[in-house]
Amino acid sequence: MLGGIGAQELLLIFLVILLLFGAKRIPEIARGLGKGMSEFKKAMKEAQDELTKPETPEKKIEDQTKKPDWGENK
Repeated sequence: MLGGIGAQELLLIFLVILLLFGAKRIPEIARGLGKGMSEFKKAMKEAQDELTKPETPEKKIEDQTKKPDWGENK
């Protein structure tokens, strides 16, 4: 996609961004973009891990026939 964009076009785009946002805002924007991308990658990895996670057997349930003690024998 970026194969058709040369150095002059990138310089022009950078200058327009610099004029629109100013030198002080560019690091803030880049930092926010970086955090957003890392959160997105983390969520993608968690989703992928969840989909490829092998099925685990259910935890053994204690004897369900045992009647609960609700203080009736006090």
